[in-house]
Amino acid sequence: MKKIKWLVIIFSIFVIQGCGVYSFTGGSTGDAETIQIDFFPNNARLVEPSLSQNFTLALQDLFLRQTNLNLTNAGGDLHFEGEITEYRIVPIAATAEQTAAQSRLTIGVRVRFFNRLKEEDNFEQTFSFYSDYDANVQLIGVILDTAYEEIFERITQDIFNAAVAKW
Repeated sequence: MKKIKWLVIIFSIFVIQGCGVYSFTGGSTGDAETIQIDFFPNNARLVEPSLSQNFTLALQDLFLRQTNLNLTNAGGDLHFEGEITEYRIVPIAATAEQTAAQSRLTIGVRVRFFNRLKEEDNFEQTFSFYSDYDANVQLIGVILDTAYEEIFERITQDIFNAAVAKW
């Protein structure tokens, strides 16, 4: 009986330690300890004043929540830079009176990723996503915040996946 008790304890230790290797997000930062995410300026034709700051903070927040990396201003093991290249609003659905029923906000971001510890992981890629909203309302306040949240969630997760999850 005593042997079984010890076997259960040893087995439990191996199971608990084995679980520490896996990540629920699927991301692997390897030996990286720091991350540098530069400000993403808005170089799109249509400029929304708060877009650059909101996007940069959303990307930083995602990496800080889903990894154990420390944010740094310079010399990060993982380094992101880029710019917002697209901010476009277009009608996507019409009514019987030939007016827009729905509009679509599309945001595109050009990202350059540098992994100082594993240079073969470096990439430059454009990520884009959209949010649809009722064309009869102005894209301000809560409606704009909701659109940003939806778009940023998708774009930042796509960037995360490309950089550390390899999806």
